Amino acid sequence: MGRIVCIGSINADYIYRLPHLPAPGETLSATSMTRMLGGKGANQSIAASLSGAQVAHVGAIGPSDDWLIKALAKAGVETQFISNVDVPTGHAIINVDDAGENAIVLFPSANDAIPTDMIAEALAGYGPGDTCLLQNEVTASAEAARQAKANGVSVIYSAAPFEAAAVEAVLPYADLLVMNEGEAAELARELGTLPEQMPCDVLVTKGAEGAGYYGKTLEICPAFQVMPVDTTGAGDCYIGAFSARRSSGASIADALRWASAASAIQVTRPGTTDAMPNKTEIEAFLADRA
Repeated sequence: MGRIVCIGSINADYIYRLPHLPAPGETLSATSMTRMLGGKGANQSIAASLSGAQVAHVGAIGPSDDWLIKALAKAGVETQFISNVDVPTGHAIINVDDAGENAIVLFPSANDAIPTDMIAEALAGYGPGDTCLLQNEVTASAEAARQAKANGVSVIYSAAPFEAAAVEAVLPYADLLVMNEGEAAELARELGTLPEQMPCDVLVTKGAEGAGYYGKTLEICPAFQVMPVDTTGAGDCYIGAFSARRSSGASIADALRWASAASAIQVTRPGTTDAMPNKTEIEAFLADRA
């Protein structure tokens, strides 16, 4: 089984439940507030670890936030490559309405201060058969992708939050580009390139409509129909679970179905990392739908 190293964001998520998402100029009272570990990188690390992969996370946090490292470690993620830096920890303000939809404001801070020597030290221990997960919530993704590729590590890159320049910088080193439908549409507008025309494999997630994998052939995987409670982090759960399943040697079709099950379970629960299912839960979910 290949190992996974995720170089990405670590956030303190502040999640506010609201009757509906605020309109411009509107003030709403939240019905609840929860603080938990988040960030696209941390989310993907935890999802992959809970799906059974050996995962190490590379990132940075500010002073007095060791609770975030403890939360990653509790999920089985290796944390020796997380740096303490002299700026505040990144955080997210997440508004979630009664229909499970969300609106998110990010403050990157420490996520833009991951030491380059820590990235190099971490990647030195990985090679062919291993996987590097990257996203756009840190500024180091392009250099990390270059180093990973030089070591023979497979690079899975989430183009989120979408930024055309960031995609162009990472794309030469990516083995798999992951986008949702909106990001794929932005990519087509910005770069004039459709998923099937990309130089690497492309996975496009489509929420309740499932996902399409553009590789040597097109693989379509429908979504499992569930009643969502909170869709925050569902895409990260999907990517982490997919990466873990692929690292175990599973086929693309099997990994897509596994990831679909993981994200289907996750959206029926409130929260992000706390809502992600473990391997046993995913196996039971799939067994019920065999």
